[in-house]
Amino acid sequence: MVHSLVLLLALLIGMVAGLRAFTAPAAVAWAAALHWLNFDDTWASWLGQVITVALLTLLAAVELISDLLARIPDRTTTTLYATRLATGAFAGAALGTAWGYPWSGLGAGLLGAALATTVSHSVRCRLVAHRREFVVAAVEGLVAIGAGLGIAALTAVL
Repeated sequence: MVHSLVLLLALLIGMVAGLRAFTAPAAVAWAAALHWLNFDDTWASWLGQVITVALLTLLAAVELISDLLARIPDRTTTTLYATRLATGAFAGAALGTAWGYPWSGLGAGLLGAALATTVSHSVRCRLVAHRREFVVAAVEGLVAIGAGLGIAALTAVL
């Protein structure tokens, strides 16, 4: 039961990375800093450090703002797609590590990032045809932040 819930959370955090690459690792870092995730004596123990949380939060904020203000390349370009896959896999692996399932978490996070990157690209292209891109980007950013925070909060009750 716990393994299935952890895989679901890892898949969902990967999906957050598919929307906004750095929001997923920032959410996991915040969960670690707030002691919602226990990374003691694991490879991920550095995630809850103040400097790590600050850096990942800054990267997430820069990404959110740049998506609103600048015309950035399509998320399906090789570099941006790979970044989303990497951060989704990383966040999923970290989340899985808290319960002893790092490799399953990595796979679930990777899958979630791939799915969300592809689907959200398609949805965003359709919505932008009917709405201002700024509005679509803002809503997408809010969804990513809300989902990331929600998933992080759920780890506190597992």
